[in-house]
Amino acid sequence: MKRIIETKSAPAPIGPYSQAVLHNGTLFMSGQIAIDPTNGEYHPSDATTETKQVMKNIEAVLLEAGMSFSNVLKTSIFLKDMNDFAAVNEEYAKYFTADFPARETVQVSVLPKNARVEISMIAAL
Repeated sequence: MKRIIETKSAPAPIGPYSQAVLHNGTLFMSGQIAIDPTNGEYHPSDATTETKQVMKNIEAVLLEAGMSFSNVLKTSIFLKDMNDFAAVNEEYAKYFTADFPARETVQVSVLPKNARVEISMIAAL
């Protein structure tokens, strides 16, 4: 049985998808970009600032599912420019201290709203 995870503390989906789906204790989280959940707006910024907002959005979804960053198994990071890798990695690292999740980071040609960073995660209870 799947359960849709939705919180007003993270941005509402901008398409026909859910913030996350919980199935048999595993959480599949849709990609998050730096949209402010209070007004639904994306404000272009540098990679560090965007990553901070993305991680706040992800944390809100994890909390709604009864989880934290310690439950994350896998992360996918999509960058508009691989030159932002170090800045994104530095901010991302603040959320994990040990038993790091598996991860890939790839450069893509364009992201929704022309964002610099998008991150999705898989977590489990």
